[in-house]
Amino acid sequence: MKPHNFDYYRPDTIDEALSLLAEGGDEVQVIAGGQSLMAMLNLRVVMTDALIDISRLAALSYCREIDGCLEVGAAVTQAELLHHPGLAEIQPLLAKALPNVGHFQTRNRGTVCGSLAHADPSSELPLCLALLEGEVVLRSATGERRLRAAEFQTGMMETARRPDELIVAARFPVALPGAGYSFAEVTRRHGDFAIVGLAGMAHNGHIRLGVGGVADGPAVREWRLKPDQCDDVLNAFAWDMEGVDDIHATAQYRRQIVRRLGRKVLEEAGHAQTR
Repeated sequence: MKPHNFDYYRPDTIDEALSLLAEGGDEVQVIAGGQSLMAMLNLRVVMTDALIDISRLAALSYCREIDGCLEVGAAVTQAELLHHPGLAEIQPLLAKALPNVGHFQTRNRGTVCGSLAHADPSSELPLCLALLEGEVVLRSATGERRLRAAEFQTGMMETARRPDELIVAARFPVALPGAGYSFAEVTRRHGDFAIVGLAGMAHNGHIRLGVGGVADGPAVREWRLKPDQCDDVLNAFAWDMEGVDDIHATAQYRRQIVRRLGRKVLEEAGHAQTR
């Protein structure tokens, strides 16, 4: 199938893009990389009157460290972030997760903020943002606001972005001194969406685990545990997410991944800590 007819705009400035959003309301979609949106338009799962293409906005094509965060502009591709100088030291979790995002061809087009906007519960980047307690920066013609990851993704492929708002950046907190990070996922094939994705962090006796692909969005828990408590808390966490059966896996299988692979991820994060 092919998309329904729509108008195409490629603004030269952020203000021009915001003006188009304010005028178009619910009938307008924003496109950057288009790796998810174009497929949905082709299948007519999504219908739109207009597309606003922000992929060439130089003002949104940047990665910079600011206020203890790595801020990634909305036009930055996943490949650009993966190859950002020193990423493994700035934020090891992103360096570990990004090679699992699609394939190198799609990473060359797909954007970091586009993945967050799509809000697929199995997607790696929303999981990383949630575990790190990062933020999404939204801007409209009337102002700017920042939403924490837990506030931004409200459900399966649902976010708190208003129709007149543009995601202009994502902010990932940089690595804490001495902290350890880990990432793993189970997929049918490399590059597929995760059946279950897990991200771990260990710091100063606390461990944090994020899980994607089970609930309607990333789920995160933090504990201070004795070694013999790990199995019990992982089992409770697996049941708390209330996973369901689908064509990819059963809820029972997903719970077992959380229990078994979750322990491995937490152990790897603990071992990755530095003194």
